[in-house]
Amino acid sequence: MNEHPENKSNLDEEMARSGYREHDPESKGAGAERDELSGEPSEEDVLLRLAAENEELKDRALRLAAEMENLRRRTQRDVADAKTYAVAAFARDMLSVSDNLQRALEAIPQEAKDSDDAGFKALIVGVQMTERDMLSTLERHGVRKLTPEGEKFDPNFHQAMFEVPNPDVPNNTVVQVVQAGFAIGERVLRPAMVGVAKGGPKQAANANGETTAEPGPPSPQDEKDA
Repeated sequence: MNEHPENKSNLDEEMARSGYREHDPESKGAGAERDELSGEPSEEDVLLRLAAENEELKDRALRLAAEMENLRRRTQRDVADAKTYAVAAFARDMLSVSDNLQRALEAIPQEAKDSDDAGFKALIVGVQMTERDMLSTLERHGVRKLTPEGEKFDPNFHQAMFEVPNPDVPNNTVVQVVQAGFAIGERVLRPAMVGVAKGGPKQAANANGETTAEPGPPSPQDEKDA
């Protein structure tokens, strides 16, 4: 049965006012396009974002592990230094006692040392034993005595007090120790006070890093022998 033209027109107007649309493939595609335009991420975008976040978390974990390893090493080094240098202040104070014992022995005249006084000789031996025992005790705790005579001058462990002109000895060689020095580990408690040779052949480093004396001018005795 055919609808009346007037009724059909009224139906179209009513559908237009209510916003009714027939569903078709084109309208569905347009809806998906509206979703994209509305800013909602696609599945691919979500996967890419998750992968980036995963890489960032891995990088943070690696950095944290490296920081913890560095902290562990620093802690171990600090503990080792604390054990090594714990007695440094006490050992430095005890050096003056050792110096006084040495001065006491040096102040005794040679005639008194050679005398037959048994009591006096016992006193000298007692002072010598006390000094040796003190130095031995300090050495057991990592303190070593510096007596660098014949060695190359090292400003880290030695203090030059004067120069000794001597062309027969390599330049910057310690030729006299005025006062012994002391060190603990790689730290100096007191530098050795020394006299240094001047005017001899210079010391050059060889391939192994060791210093050797370069030939200097011949001495008058050598010229006479020649």
